[in-house]
Amino acid sequence: MASSFAPPPSRKGRGATANLESRFSEHRRESDETRHESDAAQECEVKFVTQVALENVRTILSRNQSADIPFDRSLNPYRGCEHGCAYCFARPTHAYLGLSPGLDFETRLYAKHNAAERLEAELRKRGYQPALLALGANTDPYQPIEREYRITRSVLEVLERFGHPVGITTKSALVTRDIDILSRMAQRGLARVFISVGTLDADIARKMEPRANTPARRIEAIRKLTAAGIPTGVIVAPIVPALTDFDIERVLTTAAQAGATYAGYVMLRLPREVHDIFVAWLEAHYPLRARHVMSLIEQVRDGKHNSSEFGTRMRGTGLHAELIRQRFHLAARKLGLNQARPPLRNDQFNVPAPATAAGAAAGASGQQNVAQRLSTGTTGQRPGDAACAADPQLPLF
Repeated sequence: MASSFAPPPSRKGRGATANLESRFSEHRRESDETRHESDAAQECEVKFVTQVALENVRTILSRNQSADIPFDRSLNPYRGCEHGCAYCFARPTHAYLGLSPGLDFETRLYAKHNAAERLEAELRKRGYQPALLALGANTDPYQPIEREYRITRSVLEVLERFGHPVGITTKSALVTRDIDILSRMAQRGLARVFISVGTLDADIARKMEPRANTPARRIEAIRKLTAAGIPTGVIVAPIVPALTDFDIERVLTTAAQAGATYAGYVMLRLPREVHDIFVAWLEAHYPLRARHVMSLIEQVRDGKHNSSEFGTRMRGTGLHAELIRQRFHLAARKLGLNQARPPLRNDQFNVPAPATAAGAAAGASGQQNVAQRLSTGTTGQRPGDAACAADPQLPLF
């Protein structure tokens, strides 16, 4: 039998090391070590192929009353995220679907193919009051499957027609595909983009965010967005003590040189099932650092591995958290970041005349054709896969 002290195996191209049970599971699974040994001897590995199901949603906007984030509504075109970031705080949401926050979260995805239609219906409601709409508050709107489904782009087209402000957070260079829309919106004071770069170390990033773009490509995305006149910032997130915190100043400097004018950071958070997933990932990839990393996490979380209190959950507490805060603000000030951040405009909002019946029918037909092309039935399989005011250090839009 394999040693209980052996680190869990890592999977190429995936962040989670296993498909652990969710907190709602009625059953518990136990690993069959003898089967693992047999598979290893035969060089046999169970592959988790990305599958996408089309979801027909009734509502598309999510509301929140959190005191320490600067928006009260958000839109997520997808459930789950193929980037597979080991630390992703959105992983526990897959448990509500009866799926695992582990490998299921990054391989069994849901595409809200009627998102643009439902968004337009929401914006046309009598009495709707425009305010910043966050894209990417939960899962990444520009994850790899967006190349095929183009749901995020269709959402942006609706927002542009209505003159509605939007803030985007992503770690994908695919956002540059939509520069045409975003630049027009930016000219009207309606768009702002934040690119998430936790480290410039390509090796760490490849292990921690296996299907996200490299840090170099994200920096290049900042350069392209800025050149197109789109206000762009960088989020140093997450900061992992003793693993990525050495890179704070370098990320800020490189992003500023590429044209970023805003910056924010977020300390690593490990809510619910994310804790076990991250610890398993850490032991698989950095076994000699694992104890030190977790010890420092306890220092910034009042002796725990996670804290959810408004006002401190994003930055942590204690001496080490204060040191990181001072390092970030000192570097940002030297680089001239966050000098001014004018709010996005709400006065551009205007409800356009409804599309004609013929145009609406053509649009519905086109949406149906896209759905048919991208899926078989309702499920598609991707080819090629074997405190509490808003904290000024947060990624404010």
